[in-house]
Amino acid sequence: MTTTPQARSFDRAASAYARHRPSYPPALFDAVEDLAGRPLRGADVADIGAGTGLATALLHARGARVVAVEPGPAMASRFRLGLPDVPVVRGDGDQLPLASGSVDVLTYAQSWHWTDRRKSVPEALRVLRRGGALALWWNDSDSTDGWAADQYARLRRLFGADEDEPDRMARFRGLPSELSFARRQIAWSRSVPLETHLANLATYSDFLVLGESATEAFIAEERALLTEVFPQGIVEERYVVSLALAIR
Repeated sequence: MTTTPQARSFDRAASAYARHRPSYPPALFDAVEDLAGRPLRGADVADIGAGTGLATALLHARGARVVAVEPGPAMASRFRLGLPDVPVVRGDGDQLPLASGSVDVLTYAQSWHWTDRRKSVPEALRVLRRGGALALWWNDSDSTDGWAADQYARLRRLFGADEDEPDRMARFRGLPSELSFARRQIAWSRSVPLETHLANLATYSDFLVLGESATEAFIAEERALLTEVFPQGIVEERYVVSLALAIR
């Protein structure tokens, strides 16, 4: 996968990533099965850019025969702690360490955008069996209104981005033209302590390359602001999973 600072940064935060990042709703995997036209149970699945195994664990729980592919040594080590019975191999989406025609479902949970599509598309097509499914998804905060919209605006200012409105369809732009993708969006939420919400923010790649002092300053300001919004200390986080799936 690409070697930008953002792409390399997650390995430094493997433990925090495992503890604080949100997982995925059951409806996502229902949608994968629906669009793929087959159950995950009994399928040969490869989860690419698996990180600490958030998606892999749920694929495994669905009964898939899943193998994880992860480039980061710290992420792979943390993965093995949490999922000792699931194989994980070092590698990335640009050069998959998988046999040709060996996979029924190839998943990229929030990792496709780190690949070089000139390499990752041919690699995906190589390892998928005919009729196999390539599933890409992203889990984004639903920052369309209320406190989340205000936080989104503060993040945009911090990182020097234009303060436009969140675009729910942005993840579907730039999908590989070689394949025909079906698309779904799944809304879900979780309630977490304020400190978990803040710790999750700090695992974003932009913060991981921003630097510790600047990150701590922003998090401290967010803590003060959100304590007023959530005086009981529990934050209701809303998310939208954008799923794109193509059949080989």
